[in-house]
Amino acid sequence: MSAAPAAALLAARARRTHRGAWSAVVVALALASLLLGAFALTVGATALGHARVERYAAADAVVAADQTTRYRARPWGGGSDTAEAALTERIRVPWHTVDLLRKVDGVRAAVPDSTFPVTWESADGAAAHGSSWEAARLAPYALRTGRAPGAADEVVVSAGHGASPGDRVRLRAGGEARTFTVVGVADSRDAVHFTAGEARRLAGHPGTVDAIGLLAEPGVDTAELGARVGAALDRAGVRDARAADDATALRVLTGEDRGGAEQLAAAPARSALLALCGAVAGTVILVAVLVVASLVAQALRQRAGELALLRAVGAAPRQLRAAVGREVLRVSVGPVLLGAVASIPACFGLLGLLRSGGAVPSGFEPATPAWLFAGVLVTAGLTVGIARLAAFLGCEPIARARPAAALGAAAAEPVRERPARRITGLVLLALGVSAAGTATLQSGAAAAAAASAAALTMVVGCAVLGPWIARGATRVAAVPLRRFGGPAGRLAAAESASGARRLGAAITPVVLVTAFVLVQLSAGATLSRTGDEQAVAAMRADLAVTATGDGLPTDALDRLRGAPGVAAVNDVLRGTVVLAGREAGAPSLERLPVLGVTPDDLPRTLDPGLVEGSFADLGPGTVSVGRDRARSMDLRPGDRVRLRFGDGTERSPRVAAVHERSLALGEFLFARDELAAHLTAPRSTEVLIAASPGTDPSGLGARLMERLAAGPASPGARSTGGLAHVTLRQDPSPVRLVAEEQRAGEILAGVVVAAIGAFTVIAVLSTLTLIGIGRRPALRLLRLVGAGRSQVRGMLCAEAALVAVTGLAVGAGVAAVPLAAFSFATARAVPYLPPLQGLLIVGVVAVAAAAGTLLPARRALR
Repeated sequence: MSAAPAAALLAARARRTHRGAWSAVVVALALASLLLGAFALTVGATALGHARVERYAAADAVVAADQTTRYRARPWGGGSDTAEAALTERIRVPWHTVDLLRKVDGVRAAVPDSTFPVTWESADGAAAHGSSWEAARLAPYALRTGRAPGAADEVVVSAGHGASPGDRVRLRAGGEARTFTVVGVADSRDAVHFTAGEARRLAGHPGTVDAIGLLAEPGVDTAELGARVGAALDRAGVRDARAADDATALRVLTGEDRGGAEQLAAAPARSALLALCGAVAGTVILVAVLVVASLVAQALRQRAGELALLRAVGAAPRQLRAAVGREVLRVSVGPVLLGAVASIPACFGLLGLLRSGGAVPSGFEPATPAWLFAGVLVTAGLTVGIARLAAFLGCEPIARARPAAALGAAAAEPVRERPARRITGLVLLALGVSAAGTATLQSGAAAAAAASAAALTMVVGCAVLGPWIARGATRVAAVPLRRFGGPAGRLAAAESASGARRLGAAITPVVLVTAFVLVQLSAGATLSRTGDEQAVAAMRADLAVTATGDGLPTDALDRLRGAPGVAAVNDVLRGTVVLAGREAGAPSLERLPVLGVTPDDLPRTLDPGLVEGSFADLGPGTVSVGRDRARSMDLRPGDRVRLRFGDGTERSPRVAAVHERSLALGEFLFARDELAAHLTAPRSTEVLIAASPGTDPSGLGARLMERLAAGPASPGARSTGGLAHVTLRQDPSPVRLVAEEQRAGEILAGVVVAAIGAFTVIAVLSTLTLIGIGRRPALRLLRLVGAGRSQVRGMLCAEAALVAVTGLAVGAGVAAVPLAAFSFATARAVPYLPPLQGLLIVGVVAVAAAAGTLLPARRALR
C-alpha cells in the first residue's frame, strides 16, 4: 500500500476511535487561535491607525512641524540605527512661513491656525478651545445664525453652548477674563472663534503658528500641491532645530495624515500601544506553543502502544508520520477556524475596552480595512502548524524505532531521560536567573523587559525539566503519603513514582499559569502600591486649588501668596521628557512624565525625599534626578544629564539633587519656569498650598476662595471673574505621576491574565483529562484486584493535590526570582500581591486539578 492511501485510512479510523482523547485538545486549539488572531488584529489595527481629521477636514494639505524626535547611534556590530519617539508638546511653525506658502503656485489660500484653552466663566465653568474664525474654513465650520466676528470683543461660539447672537458672555483666555459679545453660532464643537488678530494675541506666541492649512486652486491635485509646497519649503530652508542631530524640515500632510497636526496625543498613544501589544502578542505565541505542543504530545503518548503495534506489523515511518499528521490536521482545522472567526469580535472588544479605559485617546482611530481580517488565516495556519509540528515530534521516537523493538519501547515509561534534556532545562533556568540579575541593574521599561524574559525562560526550563521536578515532588510527598495516607496514600505514592513523565506533563501547565499570572499581577501591584505609598509620604500641603481650561492667572497666584496664613504656594506643572539611551546596544528613546515645581515652596508642600544635593539649587538649567535613575546612569550632583523636553528641545541640565520618591513624583524634577518654557500651554491648573503653623486650613480655604473671587486690587487690572472652574480641597489628593502607557499596560495586563489564565486552566484540565483517559484500563485493573472505590478515589485526590501543590510551589518559585529583581530595581520593595488575587489563583488551580483528575475516572470507579 502506498503512503498516501494508507495514511488517509489510518488517520480516518484513528480520529473516529480517539474522539474522546482529541476532544481535550480541540478547546485549547480554538482558544489559541482566538488569542493569536485577536492580538494580531489589534496590532494591525493600531499600526494602520491614524489621528482623526476634524478641524482640517476641508484643507487639501496642512503644513506642520515634525512631531517626532530621533536618536541615531551605532549598535553593537557597527552600522547605524535610529530610534524615534513621538513628542507630546506642540512644535510650532514660524509665522513668516504663511507668506511663503501664499506665493506657491496652486495655493488658493494659506490659513494659519493656533488653538488655546478657553474657560466659560458661567455656572458650569465649561472648557473649550479658542481659535480664529479665519481657521474655521479649514473644517469647514459654517454659521448657523449671525455673522463673523469683526471686532476684538466679538466671538462666534459653538451651538452646544446655548448662547445666541447678541448675548454677552464672560470668557477666560490668555490668562485674563473678559466679556465678549456673541455675534454668531457655528456648527463647531466646544469651540470659541475670535478675530484673527485677537486669536493671535490670546494664543501667546505671535511669532509662530500651530499649523498652516492649505486650500488648492481648482484643478490642482493634492499630490501635486504637496510636491510644490515641499519644494518651496526646501528652497527656503525652513526647518525646526531641536536636538543637535535632530533638525528636521516642516512636514506637508495630506489625506489621513492631516489629523497628526491637530491630535498630538494620537502618535504617542499609538507607539506605546504598539509596543505593549507586540510584547503581549509575543507572550501569547510562546504560551500557545507550549500548551498546544504539550497537549498534542500527551494525546499521542496515550496511544504509544497503538502506534508501536502499527510499526511492529510493518507500517513504514513515513506512513506513521503522515497518518498522525493527517489526523491532527483533521482534528485541528475546524476548531482553529472557529477560533479565528471569533477573534474578529474579540479584537473589536479589546479595542473598545482600551478606549473606554482611557488607554486610547479620542483623537486616535484604529484602522480595520477589510483585507486586515485575512490575517486571522495566518494565525490559524500558525496554530495548525504548531499542532502538526508537535505531532511530528511526538511520534518520531516510535517511527524511528525498529519494528521488532517498537512494542518494547512503548510498553513502559523510560526510567532515565536523555541527558540533553536535563542540560537544556538547566541552561534555560540559568539564563532566566541571569536575566533576572540583569533586571536589578536596570530601571523602568528595561527592568520590566528583563524580568519578563526571565520569567518566560524559567517557565520553559521547568517544562523541559518536568519529569525531574515530578520525581523530586514524589520523593518529598512519598513519606507522608505512605505514613498518613493509608491504602489510598500508598497507591498514590506508587502511581506517582512510576509515572514521573505523566506527572511532569500535568505539573507543567500549572507551573505556567501560576508563574505567568503571578508575574503579571504582582509586578503591577507592587509598582502601584509603592507609588501610592510614596505619593502619600511626599504630600505636605494642607490645601490644593485646581482649575480647568485656561487655569489661574498670574495675579491670582500672587494673591494666594500674599494671603495671611499662607506659608507656601507651589504651582505644579506636568510634562514629559525623552531620554536617549541604549538597549542591547541599539539606540532607544524613553518618554517619561516629569513635574515642574516652585523651588522655594517645594519643601513645605511636597517632600521628594532628598538623597543628595539640595533642592535650593533647583532652578534654571538644573534638575533633580530620581535615585534609581541616577544609579543606572551613574549621576551625582554636579553632573550633567542630556535629555529632550516634550517639544524636542535638547538640553543638558546640571544635577542639583537626587530624590527618592521617583515612582510618585517622576524621574526628573524641574523648576516650574524651566519646564513651562517647553510646554504647549503652561497653565496654572494645580496649586498646592501650605498653611502657616497654627492656621486652621478650613478657615484659610474659605478666605482664599473669597480672595480669588474678589479679583485683583490694583487699579485698572481685570477681574478673575467667577470661580466655577476653580476647586479648593482640604487634605489634597497625593500628587502621583503616571506614565502615559501605564493605563494601556494595566488594561492589557488584565486582558492577558484573564485570557492566558483561562487558556492554561483549560490546558490543565485537558492534560489531566488526557492522562485520565489513558489510565482507565489501569484503574479498572485496580478495581478488579480488590481496590475499593473510596481507595481509588482517595488515590486520585492525593495525586491531584500533589499536582496542584507542586505546580503552585514551583510556579511561585519561578515567579519569585524575576519579581524580586524587578521590585528591587524599580521600587526597592518586596513583591506584593493582593491576598484576594492570591487566593483566587490557588482556588482556580485546585479546582482545575481536582476536576481534571476525577471527572475522567468516573467510569472506572463505577
